[in-house]
Amino acid sequence: MSGRRLTIVGGGWAGLAAAVAAADTGWQVTVLEAARHWGGRARRLTVRDADGAAWFLDNGQHLLIGAYTATLGLLRRLGVVPQACVQRLPLTLRTPQGDGVALPRWGAHLPAALAPLAVAVGLLGARGWTLRERLATLQVTLRWQRQGFACTPATTVADLCAPLPERVRRELFELLCVAALNTPPAQASGAVFLRVLHDALLGSTPPPYAASDLLVPRVDLGALLPDAAVAALRRRGARPLTGARAVALQHGDTDARWQVRLADGTTLSSDAVVLACPVWEAARLLAPLGADEDPIRRWCASARALTHLPIATVYLRPPPQWRWPATAPLLALRSDPASAPAQFVFWHRRMGAPSPYLAWVASAPEPALATDREALTRAVQAQARTQLGLAHTEPLLTVIEKRATFACTAGLQRPPATIAPGLMAAGDAIDGPYPATLEGAVRSGLAAAAALSAAFSV
Repeated sequence: MSGRRLTIVGGGWAGLAAAVAAADTGWQVTVLEAARHWGGRARRLTVRDADGAAWFLDNGQHLLIGAYTATLGLLRRLGVVPQACVQRLPLTLRTPQGDGVALPRWGAHLPAALAPLAVAVGLLGARGWTLRERLATLQVTLRWQRQGFACTPATTVADLCAPLPERVRRELFELLCVAALNTPPAQASGAVFLRVLHDALLGSTPPPYAASDLLVPRVDLGALLPDAAVAALRRRGARPLTGARAVALQHGDTDARWQVRLADGTTLSSDAVVLACPVWEAARLLAPLGADEDPIRRWCASARALTHLPIATVYLRPPPQWRWPATAPLLALRSDPASAPAQFVFWHRRMGAPSPYLAWVASAPEPALATDREALTRAVQAQARTQLGLAHTEPLLTVIEKRATFACTAGLQRPPATIAPGLMAAGDAIDGPYPATLEGAVRSGLAAAAALSAAFSV
């Protein structure tokens, strides 16, 4: 054991990843979570319907892919068997009418070097597209591959996709952009989009998954990672604390580099601190420490410069006799900001749920809907009627995360991971190769723990 003390502010996926990694290398870890639950913006919600039945839902629909090697590795490290917790299916973006792209199932058995073959077959077999549209799409994606899936920082996703036919842009790449970056293509970073596309189509991942596989959680998000992470931390002698809000951060005395003061008046002394809370909360804690033009002040400025966007999830229960119209548990939708706000719908048949239910996902809904749960629910119910033929649905819950993600725009300078000696930041908004995803959060947390261990020679 090193005896080094580490305080992690924030118990989301980034903070828990950092805590597990640090505890495994000998740090004495304390995790402070202001809320009464673990998981941050990817957590379990418990609600009861009109009959009093309990539903274990999520505060937002999340999806993993086979290329999420850090997340899958952390799950296995915690003793979670991914095959038991996620449903695997080939990359599929089909509409309720059956149009769109689906990669062949046999592509999952190909080595990474032959993965482009499955992509080519999927594109050439796209339903509802003309032969010219299919060939043009294959030509553009092959060009991206020859260019190493790289572009200039100022390039947007719209710039990248300009040579593509309009229907292909609308039915494939705009949906992929929304799913991965949660940012409109006209503003979204082409460089980050290509990085995700490269990893999803050509990346390598341990068996049994292919990098492009979609992994839909079979369990609630709390059961997927946070529950196991907290249990593992307790077994390792760490202190995971909920209801513990950090209100001040200051330089420590000679025995400790940093001190964190809690809302209840307690002060924790630490050799190092990881701020794995939302960036606006981290900036609030750091503001009193920053002098003009010093790194802390610059870090706060970059954090405050981020534009945050809402994501809404509307949970609806269909009638018992209704049947889901597809083999895959998700469908791509034709969306409209005002009348049809959801871009995707997921079909859930989770163990323990009173009955199957639908999760409708609306990324960055228009302001009038993003601030009115009832109006948003009505708009999604109308979308269910027109696109799935669902005349009647029972609303279970509508969740609107007002600052669910950040706008991953072209040329964006995100806050760096290193703030000061012994002081790191972690989270999906921190500078890194991925956008605001579970994988981005986990990678950031693991990287923060590794950097501190290297700096302190743990």
